Amino acid sequence: MEFNYDVIVIGAGHAGCEAAAAAARLGSRTCLITMDMNKIAQMSCNPAIGGIAKGQIVREIDALGGWTGLVTDRTAIQFRLLNRSKGPAMWSPRAQCDRNKFIWAWREVLENTPNLHIWQDTVRQLLVEDGEVRGVQTVWGVTFHARCVVLTAGTFLNGLMHVGRVMLPGGRMAEPASYELTESIARHGITFGRMKTGTPVRIDGRSVHYEDMEAQDGECDFHKFSFLDTGTRHLRQLPCWSCFTNEASHEVLRRGLPESPLFNGQIQSIGPRYCPSIETKIVTFPDKPQHQLFLEPEGESTQEYYLNGFSSSLPMDIQIEALKQIPAFRDLVIYRPGYAIEYDYFDPTQLKHSLESKKVRNLFFAGQVNGTTGYEEAAGQGIVAGINAHINCHGGEPFTLGRDEAYIGVLIDDLVTKGVDEPYRMFTSRAEYRILLRMDDADMRLTERSWKLGLAQEDRYALLVSKREAIARLVDFARSYSIKPALINPVLEQLGTTPLRQGCKLIDLLNRPQVTLAGMAEHIPAFKRELDRLTERKEEIIEAAEILIKYEGYIERERMIADKLARLEAIKIKGRFDYGSLQSLSTEARQKLSKIDPETIAQASRIPGVSPSDINVLLVLCGR
Repeated sequence: MEFNYDVIVIGAGHAGCEAAAAAARLGSRTCLITMDMNKIAQMSCNPAIGGIAKGQIVREIDALGGWTGLVTDRTAIQFRLLNRSKGPAMWSPRAQCDRNKFIWAWREVLENTPNLHIWQDTVRQLLVEDGEVRGVQTVWGVTFHARCVVLTAGTFLNGLMHVGRVMLPGGRMAEPASYELTESIARHGITFGRMKTGTPVRIDGRSVHYEDMEAQDGECDFHKFSFLDTGTRHLRQLPCWSCFTNEASHEVLRRGLPESPLFNGQIQSIGPRYCPSIETKIVTFPDKPQHQLFLEPEGESTQEYYLNGFSSSLPMDIQIEALKQIPAFRDLVIYRPGYAIEYDYFDPTQLKHSLESKKVRNLFFAGQVNGTTGYEEAAGQGIVAGINAHINCHGGEPFTLGRDEAYIGVLIDDLVTKGVDEPYRMFTSRAEYRILLRMDDADMRLTERSWKLGLAQEDRYALLVSKREAIARLVDFARSYSIKPALINPVLEQLGTTPLRQGCKLIDLLNRPQVTLAGMAEHIPAFKRELDRLTERKEEIIEAAEILIKYEGYIERERMIADKLARLEAIKIKGRFDYGSLQSLSTEARQKLSKIDPETIAQASRIPGVSPSDINVLLVLCGR
């Protein structure tokens, strides 16, 4: 049997769902191939979306017209805004979700997306002719012809799970691995390697002594993931719980180290540095008497809980015995042990910034197959790959995001320029322009670009326009309105800030950390009337305006730096030089530049091993 499509997406994880939805909504006939339609957008590890820098990525996906933010808002059972004590560049939304409702919400989206079909099967072979992808073949003998293919296979490529010395093939617990596909791709000159990740034990909540834990409640203010009006929280909100390991549990864990796949040579691949297993923690930090654990609900009505901080591949009896040394888990009952999984990934330096392969035309890679870790990083790559697959089918310039435009831009540039030697996780510290990449302004940065593509719909664009106008009115009012000392000094003294000696503009007063827009409106009738004009999204608009006012100097300075560096982005060098013959470059620079063949001088400057003097040589050769 044969079928014909514009775009085939392999794998229905977070990258695959965003890629398929984007390509189809843009107008490409799209087929999403998945092993199990009941595991679409499965959260293989913690059923949570967001976190430090990851929450900003989800807001960017939403601003582009993606679905992860909307599905999260619909299925959240706890929402928190992290890093509130820091500046707005560090604020990051995070939501605990109902695992099963998240799957079905995504499935409802996909099944009702025009131009999108779903096929349950396993892809075994990539079809390539003359260096260009032509489609795929499945284990059921079905051939799908396509103009573009997006690979988002997650941890399923030759997946191997570990619990102690027990090794089982699989892409996730109780799910089969995918075989032959890696080799089918590698025969076209695309190199691959092995990585490792892991997941903790799942606990029966009925066996937990919550009186020995500290409750961590969520927040119920106006913050959400989607810029669209998603209303109030749809599901019952639940607390998370925290406790600590102790020396008795550490002693049990140490006793199990000879049986640990991480330390007995059974696992050779590299795991995520910033999400280490509990056995790695006790070895890396031998003097630390305890490690914090978070017990997080898997759903609104299930008793299943996820133990954040206790990822492990130790033998299951060691896992259980160690946990029983912790007072809250003294009567522990589990659903399944933690386990590690090894899987194939492909070197992302073999990709363009559009996520298209440099070796095989119209073949795109997104998600963990690029060496990343995290649902959010995967979804961000997925939407970019889906957009560009559609563009390759129907014409147009590649859609790419700069490092000063989005965390997704930072993520992709890091992958294709620097590559990975461990699973890549996004942090705010990876972005040199993080003041420009705040969670509050993702729609300001990206929605208009997506709207021009045709992905962001009219309702989203109309919300952007109205929000932009409302923010501008508030900022203009603050710039022009004069404050008299007699009116405001009693309020300033009450706030603990210096009284005015002479009049000033309201914007100057708002630059003080103690002074807020909402607080001033209580004492300035004209300003209150201005705020009362905001009938929709009031809190969101006030917050965005206040950030622009208070951080104006920092934002402008960072924008100036970004604009200066953008000049190097304009100098195109791809295909201009035979780097191997340029003896004025260092040996390492010749090797790295030949391998990556950067698009611009700016990208070349970010390649590890390419020094400023090497960049100066290239600038001279470009006549600069």
